[in-house]
Amino acid sequence: MFSLKKFLEQNPHRAWFIYGGVIIAVFLLGLFTSSIMQRRAEAVFAYKPAVKINAFEADSAVWGANFPREYESYLRTASTNFRSKYNGSAMRDMLADYPALVILWAGYPFSLDYNQGRGHQHAIDDIRTTLRTGAPMKPEDGPMPSTCWSCKSSDVPGEMRKAGSAAAFYKDSWASKGPRITHSIGCADCHDETTMSLKITRPALVEAFERRGKDIGKVTHQEMRSLVCAQCHVEYYFKGPEKYLTFPWDKGMSVEAIEAYYDGINFSDWKHKLSRTPMIKCQHPDYEVYLTGLHARRGVTCADCHMPYRSEGGQKFTDHHIQSPLNNIASTCQVCHRESEEELKRTVYTLQDAVVEQRVRLEALLAKAHIEAAFAWEKGADDGEMKEPLTHIRHAQWRWDYAAATHGGAFHSGVEMSRILSSGIEKAQEARLAVARVLSQRGFTGSVPMPDISTKDKAQRYLGIDNAALTAKKQQFISTVIPQWLAEAQKNAARNVK
Repeated sequence: MFSLKKFLEQNPHRAWFIYGGVIIAVFLLGLFTSSIMQRRAEAVFAYKPAVKINAFEADSAVWGANFPREYESYLRTASTNFRSKYNGSAMRDMLADYPALVILWAGYPFSLDYNQGRGHQHAIDDIRTTLRTGAPMKPEDGPMPSTCWSCKSSDVPGEMRKAGSAAAFYKDSWASKGPRITHSIGCADCHDETTMSLKITRPALVEAFERRGKDIGKVTHQEMRSLVCAQCHVEYYFKGPEKYLTFPWDKGMSVEAIEAYYDGINFSDWKHKLSRTPMIKCQHPDYEVYLTGLHARRGVTCADCHMPYRSEGGQKFTDHHIQSPLNNIASTCQVCHRESEEELKRTVYTLQDAVVEQRVRLEALLAKAHIEAAFAWEKGADDGEMKEPLTHIRHAQWRWDYAAATHGGAFHSGVEMSRILSSGIEKAQEARLAVARVLSQRGFTGSVPMPDISTKDKAQRYLGIDNAALTAKKQQFISTVIPQWLAEAQKNAARNVK
């Protein structure tokens, strides 16, 4: 019969191995037990709500009764104190910082006013008060569609239901929904009110997946931690007279694939006031750019860096203060990277410096290309002669805008941003050469006179923009129309309570 005591006496060295194995097993069992207890504690908290949350509940304060830690951190998205080298949560007048943008967007509302976006809680105020809304540049532009509210408010899913469909919601005017859009981006945009699981609430993302033969309902939880952001942080356009919100991913998600999609349907957002180029206004292709970066390839999601986990009072939860990781390096970057906070910040700024340098160079080339094209039209150039240079301008500015509009693109995928911008620089140079050939055929071989566009004011005056008059008109809108909206919203809320 086997005797453990005799075996150990005969093999004393093995006794130590067995002893060590037992210690390790006990340690791992303890960790496992601790994890189970922690998960049970979290489950008890998560699934015993203090209040019932109704479907399409847009008020995040109601959700906050069940999730006070998450809600408290969400409230801090109202902060506008953080300012990094290029971005942050503070208001920045991008036209003042980069006056060439006024020329690049000539004839489009962005040439009037373009400020860096603030935190999610400011989404409604920022769209109400910008010069781009409420007072179109020309009467023939018509009213803005309700589609413009799509990513600004947690009221949108409920309003779509009341309208009967997304299409019915989109085709209304922006102003008609003003009194009904009162809650900024919040809990209802990303969470199921019953299970609290992540949820896609915007049909455009689901439809984009379906057109590519993919079922968004089969993605993993980790993928959802980026896809809920991709409901809004993407390139999109308003399709057809119905202004139907559409993601142009049918041919792929690269800058070239989206360009091919737009070219294939002859889409343009506006005709440039100077060059007469049919232009594409890029939105903010953050998700598309993120997918090309190293972090995405390593399985890191948007939430991992912009909404890191926190622990408070023994409770683990997701920080809903959605912000730049540079304002929270210890809980974001340093979870994986061992470098100091200053070294990590220097790394980010080095990447951003390189990309911004290319972007600003392309901006200058494009401004000159537009002005030179306008000069060629003045010299009698015809549509046939201008087709080549305008195509190059369209494609060059599409690449510039793709890089400029994305939030954090220089960090998310600096190599891809540099590739796109270098391609844009090449196309902008080709555009200028093509214009020079047209001018030469028209007998002009000199240098095209360039206006002084060194400041926002000078660039706008060159285009004939009366910023003071527009600002006065906007102030009237803010002081008269918005209070009417708020008063009507209060009446609607009172009726709902009854």
